[in-house]
Amino acid sequence: MKRLPRALLSCLRRWRFSSAAALALSAGLLAAPAHAGNQKEEALGDSVRLALSNAIHDARPPKPSFSNPTERLRFEQWLGEMSDRLKRKLPDAQSRIEFLETAWYEARRAGLDPGLVLGLIQVESAYRKYAVSIVGARGYMQVMPFWTNVIGDSDRRKLFNMQTNLRYGCAILRMYLDMEGGNLYLALGRYNGSRGRPEYPNAVLAAWNNWKHAASAVAAR
Repeated sequence: MKRLPRALLSCLRRWRFSSAAALALSAGLLAAPAHAGNQKEEALGDSVRLALSNAIHDARPPKPSFSNPTERLRFEQWLGEMSDRLKRKLPDAQSRIEFLETAWYEARRAGLDPGLVLGLIQVESAYRKYAVSIVGARGYMQVMPFWTNVIGDSDRRKLFNMQTNLRYGCAILRMYLDMEGGNLYLALGRYNGSRGRPEYPNAVLAAWNNWKHAASAVAAR
């Protein structure tokens, strides 16, 4: 059998290596785990635990309410703009609207900017409802299951429920903000279990910029 020229063999080897690498990279990207919230179980004072528990068990439905027509208009502008941006991630219109209404409600309820919450979800789970990280964090906001024992009813399955997951995530981030005296950078580090390291806070803050609401800025002028 006639042997191939050495130069051609070398090219074929490089091509096979590149193809294998590309396939491996593609497989890695498709199977990539969630970014991984890895909140640490900390000793909480009774008052903090009680406040978190009350926040989680508030039975009011996540429906926005407004004190005047201007507030309602701003919300509707926000909802329309965010819905357009989320079409690729959440293609079903009804599910997308329900998600955004709930995210807005839970963020505002916890005293957080809804855009910040959307940015955190982008980094944590890429808007995958059933995302599970390598350390076991679950759902949109990658809530660690131990929280269901600390402030919930110990039912970890509920962390895959949209409202429950968003409520836990927002309440926990609010708690970390209070613990850090309002320092968002350190609070985000706590949320990810990487306090003091820049990678995660910087990623969330950058993602937050993607979810800034142009209509609100115009209306506030």
